[in-house]
Amino acid sequence: MAKKSGLSAEDVVDLRSQLDDGSQPMVWFTAAAVGMEEGRSAKLLAVTDPPEGDFIQVRPTGSKDEMFLSPAELTLEKPAPRKKPATPPPAPPEPARETEIIHPYVPEAPVKPAAPKPKPAPAPVEQAPPAKPARKPAAKASFPEVTVTLVTTGEGEWAVEVLQGTRRTVKPTPVPPAAVAQAAKLLTPEVSEIVEGVLNAARAQQLARVEQLRAELEAAQKALEDLGA
Repeated sequence: MAKKSGLSAEDVVDLRSQLDDGSQPMVWFTAAAVGMEEGRSAKLLAVTDPPEGDFIQVRPTGSKDEMFLSPAELTLEKPAPRKKPATPPPAPPEPARETEIIHPYVPEAPVKPAAPKPKPAPAPVEQAPPAKPARKPAAKASFPEVTVTLVTTGEGEWAVEVLQGTRRTVKPTPVPPAAVAQAAKLLTPEVSEIVEGVLNAARAQQLARVEQLRAELEAAQKALEDLGA
């Protein structure tokens, strides 16, 4: 089987476009794919961003495992079907041979010697039962790494983002501080303590701002009264 060339930059752009349209195109493994049979098909799942290293996610046909590969390990060229070996023609029949009749020679009956005494049979040797073949460990399914990040602006506002491998699946999205505090209590005490400290600092900052606004409001109200309003 001839070696298949890898995916070009144009092929990667076209595959990403097909994924965005909702389809999952087929690709084939090249000889560069370590541990995979060359010419085996796979279904394309994702093309991660940025396009560096092993950033193409596929699932081999007939398997539930998912893996990340580089463009050099995949191709769009479908291998040609293997030809079945030709069946050899049947051998020609052998020609008939003339049968030669041979009269058997009957010799005189010889004198039988005395039969030797039978030797005792050896004791049977016990054989150990055959060892059972060791079971191969079941292959573990590979799962993509997921990273969840909480970010605060320092003014009491929070946002969350999610990375699946190197691909950002959830962009920074605002979340209420109360939800962050509730989620932190379900994690380790260290995480809860850090989040609670940030929330306390934000509360103090907002309280100081309220006091400042209240003082400004009182000053404005007094100035309004002095004007005889």
